[in-house]
Amino acid sequence: MSFIPTNGKVFISRKIGKLKLLIQFEWGSLAMRSIAIIFMVLGLALAGVGGYQYIQTHAAEKQSLNKAKSMLEKSTTKKETSINYATTYQPQQGETIGILSIPSIDAELPIVEGTDPDELKKGVGHYSGTAFPLQNDQIVLSGHRDTVFRGLGEVKLGDKLIVTLPHGKFVYQMVDSKIVDADDRTVIKSTSPNEELLLTTCYPFSYVGNAPNRYIIKALPVD
Repeated sequence: MSFIPTNGKVFISRKIGKLKLLIQFEWGSLAMRSIAIIFMVLGLALAGVGGYQYIQTHAAEKQSLNKAKSMLEKSTTKKETSINYATTYQPQQGETIGILSIPSIDAELPIVEGTDPDELKKGVGHYSGTAFPLQNDQIVLSGHRDTVFRGLGEVKLGDKLIVTLPHGKFVYQMVDSKIVDADDRTVIKSTSPNEELLLTTCYPFSYVGNAPNRYIIKALPVD
């Protein structure tokens, strides 16, 4: 609607129009504030849930590490019987079986048999069906990128990876790394009679949600 300004005033029809715009602006501001508050509350709720889950996972990981240390201290397996022990070694799903140490990133991580969600909450999961040290085949260990393997990207070629199980301590050296699709299962395969260790985690490391790729570290036994 048209208007004619007169001494700083406007016609009543325009004034009503301005009042209407003012009311609309106020309602719009209120709606935006309400939306902002809703998102803030949701963000705090999600952060709280995430924090609680992290604390739970950290506690489970610590408990598994203490259990692994206690188990290894009690182990009576002698070096001369290690090979015989290794050939028949078959732990139960969910059992804490040892420790993975990565000195270059100051990591000491419990190893649990299996890679289901319940196992990965406790530590590094041994992929069931793959080998163990001294079995002369591929060993696969997996872990979450935001918990046990959060520093995996800092491990460099030549760094040592140490796997300690009831039948001994086994040292490997990183020789390669690569990124593959999350659905790529070709990296998990028999390498018999050659032994190798694979560490796998989700990638990109900072990705939010289900990551589309996997980061793979390959290591070979150190004689």
